[in-house]
Amino acid sequence: MWLNNPMDCTFIKTHNGSRRLFMKVPEITLYFWIVKLLTTAMGEATSDYLVYHINPYIAVILGFIGFVVVLILQFSVRKYIAWVYWLFVTMVAIFGTMVADVTHIVLGVSYYASTIAFAIILTLVFTTWYKVEGTLSIHSIYTRRREMFYWAAVLATFAMGTATGDMTAMTFHLGYLPSGILFIVLFLLPGVGYFLFRLNPIFAFWFAYVITRPLGASFADWFSKPKNITGLGYGDGIVAAVFTVLIVLFVGYLTVSKRDVQREGARSRYRNEFGRS
Repeated sequence: MWLNNPMDCTFIKTHNGSRRLFMKVPEITLYFWIVKLLTTAMGEATSDYLVYHINPYIAVILGFIGFVVVLILQFSVRKYIAWVYWLFVTMVAIFGTMVADVTHIVLGVSYYASTIAFAIILTLVFTTWYKVEGTLSIHSIYTRRREMFYWAAVLATFAMGTATGDMTAMTFHLGYLPSGILFIVLFLLPGVGYFLFRLNPIFAFWFAYVITRPLGASFADWFSKPKNITGLGYGDGIVAAVFTVLIVLFVGYLTVSKRDVQREGARSRYRNEFGRS
C-alpha cells in the first residue's frame, strides 16, 4: 500500500470529491539548492556572531528556543508553506551549528571525533527511518512520522556538516576557500552520477544535501573570518545580514510563485522510484 497509515496524513478534497495528499516539503528544483546553500551560509555566520558577541550559553539557549518555536510552527501547518519551511531550515542551520561548535569548544571534542559521531547519528536516523517506513524519498513526506524522521535527518546533516567543514579548514589546514572548492566538487558529484550513470536518486539527493552544509559554511567563513586565518574579513554580522536578505528575496518569490510546490507528478515519481502503488 502507498500509505502505511491513512489516518496519519493531511488531505484536501478536490472538486470531484476525491482526496489528494498534501506534501510537507518542497519540490527539488534549482531554487531549493540555492536557498539551501544560503541558509547554511547564513546559519554559520549568525551562529558565530551570536556566540562571540553575547554570552555563548545565552546564545545557545536563544538558539534552542527559536528552534523549538519554529519547529512547532512547521508541524502545526497542514501543508508545505515556503516561508514556514525555510524559516525552520534556517533555525536548524543556526542551532545545528551551535550544537557542533559547543561539542568542540565547550566539551573539547576534536573535529575528527565529532564528525564521526554525527555521521553515526545520521546513519542511525537513516537506518531507522528506512526500517520503519521502507523509503527515504522526500516525495513521501506526507505523514507526521515521516516528517519527524525527515527533520531528524536534516538536523543531523547540519551538525555533521558543520564539524566536517571545520575539520577540513582547521584540522587539515586547507583554509576556507580551498575547503569550499573541495565541497563544490563533492556537491556536484552525485548530480553527475545521477544524470550520467543512473546513481540512485535518493542516495544522490541526501549525499548532496549533506555536502551543502560544509559548502555553505566554508564560503560564509571565507567571507567573514579575519585575513590571518584565510578569510576576507568582512565580519560575521555583515555576512549574516547579506545572506538573510538573499534568503528573504528568494523565499518571498517562492511563496508568491509556488514554483517549488510538489504536485501530482511527485506521486508518480515516488511510484517509479520504489514500484509502490
